[in-house]
Amino acid sequence: MRAQAAFGAQAEAVDPGRPLVLAAEGRGGPRIAALNRAAALAGLAVGEPVANAHSKVLGLQVRPADPAADAEALRRLALWCMRYTPFVAAWGEENGADGLFLDIAGCARLFGGEAALLDDLAQRLRGFGLQARLAAADAPGTAWAMARFGRSRAMVPTGGEADALRGLPPAALRLGEETLASLRRLGFRRIGDLECQPRAPLAARLGPLLLLRLDQAMARAAEPLSPLAPPPRYRSRLDFPDAIATEAHMVEAATRLLAALTGDLERDGAGIRRAVLHLFRPDGGVLSLDVGLAAPSRNVAHIARLIGLRLERQPRGPETGFGFEAATLHVVEAERMTAHQALLPGTAGSGEPAGLAGLLDRLQHRMGPRSARRLAPLPSHVPERAQRLRPALADQTPAWPDEGRSRARPLLLLAQPEPLQGFLAEAPDGVPHRFQWDGTVHHVAHAEGPERVAPEWWRREGGGERDYYVVEDTRGRRFWLYREGAAGRGAAHAAWFMHGVFP
Repeated sequence: MRAQAAFGAQAEAVDPGRPLVLAAEGRGGPRIAALNRAAALAGLAVGEPVANAHSKVLGLQVRPADPAADAEALRRLALWCMRYTPFVAAWGEENGADGLFLDIAGCARLFGGEAALLDDLAQRLRGFGLQARLAAADAPGTAWAMARFGRSRAMVPTGGEADALRGLPPAALRLGEETLASLRRLGFRRIGDLECQPRAPLAARLGPLLLLRLDQAMARAAEPLSPLAPPPRYRSRLDFPDAIATEAHMVEAATRLLAALTGDLERDGAGIRRAVLHLFRPDGGVLSLDVGLAAPSRNVAHIARLIGLRLERQPRGPETGFGFEAATLHVVEAERMTAHQALLPGTAGSGEPAGLAGLLDRLQHRMGPRSARRLAPLPSHVPERAQRLRPALADQTPAWPDEGRSRARPLLLLAQPEPLQGFLAEAPDGVPHRFQWDGTVHHVAHAEGPERVAPEWWRREGGGERDYYVVEDTRGRRFWLYREGAAGRGAAHAAWFMHGVFP
């Protein structure tokens, strides 16, 4: 199966016909970190002191290297390349850090085949002012070698790796300088010279990495890649005849992309929890909108409406000034949806999410991700520590434990228990018949309890044991009180607290 494409890119200088080098600080002063073709033809090389380069080339163009800016530019280019495939990985330092791997398995047919995809990619990169070398092969190592050391445009047929790489230098195997120097001393000038040698002596003398890189280049060993974004569970793509720029057109595009996924979602009994809409501009820019839902849904109108809310929050001007020529929708998180009867007498059958989930979705996407939060349980028996606030769309919110009907819990729980004043009880350890809280004196008519909650022994500030009571005053109001400390110490040592109010 055709699986990999790779290309290296180099930005044009102000005068691309003249030698140009990028300089970085090194041992003994600035050294060449990168150079263009004209500089290479003039006899310059990476690592050479810039002072020596000036003496060799008259009128040499020198610019400071900026690795951080290069990495960010490569990341933006990788994001734009997701218009071709959702699996895009940037080259690391061991690969030169100046190109991308694109896994185009199953995607090339959308562009008329691999050759047409490479044609389209090359044309658009030239429009961005980038000089690119492209190669397509079954393995990343093969594509990398051909893009770096083969023709500027190469397509390696399945099973043709050995023929394509035989004449390339060992540097096409992505080996370190020390290993390459050893190979030169041993007289190996081409990859074909290594293929006919016994493997055990090579590994013993030059290390196992040489054979691994050779097998990866020959498509005999797998090579894991780290994509820019996790591969989506579902994906749809749309090209526009003319660039679109209005919010209405963008929402319509999102609606069509969502509708294209409905059949697959229904077949799998799944709903969207998080999706990313990518809008691609003609100048290489990308607008990405991350849309999360409070509950899984495959309702096209509801999700498109959320995308419209996100678009309303986007800045106008440069972000959308060029319009967009293509769009993709990636479903990165999907969850099972319980089957239910949608059409019953007296129901609309619209498939809208539940009222709370729909409200949370609209609040989050209109007002921001922190506009709505929900309580999530924590493993603690101490009531004020048994929950925490999380974003309403947080993933994998744990279910609340079933504590049984016998455990009454107030609807309003105070953030911290408040001490009671003026409490009066018949027995030393009895429930108060009267107490004062919040400036009001309450007379107790009925009490239920106790429910004992032990302290958390692993906390120094855990406090003592608590005996909780549900009490009702003479005016029908119900409260959640507790006495702190072991029973039997007498009323003089009792400490009572208010911790919650029942409706």
